[in-house]
Amino acid sequence: MRDFWKHKKLFDLSLAEWEALCDGCAKCCLEKLEDADTGEIHYTDVACRLLDLETCRCKNYKNRKRIVPECVTMSPETLPKIRWMPPTCAYVRLFKGEDPPPWHPLVTGDLASVHLAGASARGRIVSETGAGDLEDHIVTWPEDDL
Repeated sequence: MRDFWKHKKLFDLSLAEWEALCDGCAKCCLEKLEDADTGEIHYTDVACRLLDLETCRCKNYKNRKRIVPECVTMSPETLPKIRWMPPTCAYVRLFKGEDPPPWHPLVTGDLASVHLAGASARGRIVSETGAGDLEDHIVTWPEDDL
């Protein structure tokens, strides 16, 4: 069923359905900074070292937690606790009772639609290897891409 998210709750999704909710934008793979005084989250254009900057997919998804221990595994249980997911994220949108964005691959049937819509990190990011100070890489576009 192509629009399974309309008929199931997040907790009822199969693993394949859950994984299909990821649009491949790679915004969750960006380094973030939290202001110690305000708690505000600041996105950077610095990507995890495991991210393929062209495809916006993890180069070692299966072993990512072992290689990058701070990598967060998304699940229906962890989603409400993660404050830094971008507002375009289908996981966040479905949790709020909204549909995926119109450019989401599940809506368009095209895996490249997230990139074609300019809603992914492709072409806007650098790898954490050699990026320097994260404070020099703060961006607003992950939140502005709706």
